[in-house]
Amino acid sequence: MKKWIVGLFSFMLPLSVMAAGGNVHLDKANNDLTDQASLQRGAKTFMNYCSACHSTQYQRYQRVATDLGIPDDLMKENLMFDPKAKIGDLMTNAIPADSAAKWFGAPPPDLTLVARVRGVDWLYTYLRSFYADPSRPFGVNNVTFPNVGMPHVLEGLQGIPQPVYTTTTVDGKEHQAVTSTKVEKLGELTAEEYDNTVRDLVNFLEYSGDPVKLERHSLGWWVMAFLAIFTVIVVLLKKEYWRDVH
Repeated sequence: MKKWIVGLFSFMLPLSVMAAGGNVHLDKANNDLTDQASLQRGAKTFMNYCSACHSTQYQRYQRVATDLGIPDDLMKENLMFDPKAKIGDLMTNAIPADSAAKWFGAPPPDLTLVARVRGVDWLYTYLRSFYADPSRPFGVNNVTFPNVGMPHVLEGLQGIPQPVYTTTTVDGKEHQAVTSTKVEKLGELTAEEYDNTVRDLVNFLEYSGDPVKLERHSLGWWVMAFLAIFTVIVVLLKKEYWRDVH
């Protein structure tokens, strides 16, 4: 029994650490899973900028193509970069786990369920919170995730954010902390365009974590309607059966 409890705690601890977001203010992602065009753009961004290191190995290319309204031939041509991959394969990443561990210190995590673990607002804020930090291995840090271990892969789109410091006084001593960022030299996109690109990416990751969410919600309304009609029938039957008794 003791070993079972220890094992369960060991499994849950990484999840609790991942879910911790600190005291950073989180911006609202305002995702829309019904926006198929946004999901398609998000899938494109993920495959072009994230999939080399991160997998969504609990999804299949064909299921994603079907759900997002992408023809199989276009999926193969534009979003499947492994020439050996088939449309029915799982969406694994290209980088070997041992090489990733050597380069990054640990293999990059699978992102299929990251939106469910972290939350969409956390992801949206995190991807917009990188800033230049020469002391870090990849030259960047993150306001939402201090001492982050990954590069800013979307830097070419956003530009190079610079840190904005806030000074606070505690016990008569001044302390500086990075509380926000500003982009002095834009990348390929304007600030608004970059925010929209991140929103599309987070939208896709939210879909990845729960592909049947919309279908489940739609089915829920039918179930509620059935229960309402069934309740009326039950009440009428009760009145009919007990009419002579009362």
